[in-house]
Amino acid sequence: MSRGDRAAQIAATGATVDVGDATTRYLLYGLLPSWFVPGLADWAMHRRTRIEDTAGTKESLIHSLMMAEVGLPIALTLRYEVNPLLLTVQCAGAAVHEATALWDVRTAVHSEREVKPVEQHIHSFLESLPFGALASLMCLHADQVKSLLRGGRGDPDAWRLVPRRKPLSPGYLAAIAAAIGTCVLLPYGEELLRCRRAARARKKKRAGGDAAHRHATKGH
Repeated sequence: MSRGDRAAQIAATGATVDVGDATTRYLLYGLLPSWFVPGLADWAMHRRTRIEDTAGTKESLIHSLMMAEVGLPIALTLRYEVNPLLLTVQCAGAAVHEATALWDVRTAVHSEREVKPVEQHIHSFLESLPFGALASLMCLHADQVKSLLRGGRGDPDAWRLVPRRKPLSPGYLAAIAAAIGTCVLLPYGEELLRCRRAARARKKKRAGGDAAHRHATKGH
């Protein structure tokens, strides 16, 4: 069936297809919630490979940095209109997140922690999701992409944060905040705390060993 025939069939039946609404629903209720799944899986892999005894606090801090690089653009997008300023923040966040992801993997493989194929596959989801979300937003707001390419000329709101004309429901925002707390802040906070405790234990053990060595040396 040709495109014209499909259009005629839709017109005849009275059905309408709003691609913009469908894409928005996909972003809000599909892509964003699904992001938490590989994030939790990645945390489980870190725990399974005992990150606190291998790559340690450094890698855990890199994980926190990556979450901030993605979290800030998401938070702004949920509260403000997409415009050249927000698109710039989103593009910068995606680019910096990718660079940090490379740093993260390099840190892990140069430590004693084994990055297994399953974890590498999980990383592929975590790296591709920001670009998928950004591409969808650009399709939804092609006019703002054009404005960005023109440097925002002629648009007085191009380079300032503009609250959403149709704010998301408080229930949705509360649910996303709860999911972030449960699936991101809590597990990765636990990971960082575990790494810090292990580092302090190793430092204390080394200090005790040094003290014993000095005592033994004085005895001779």
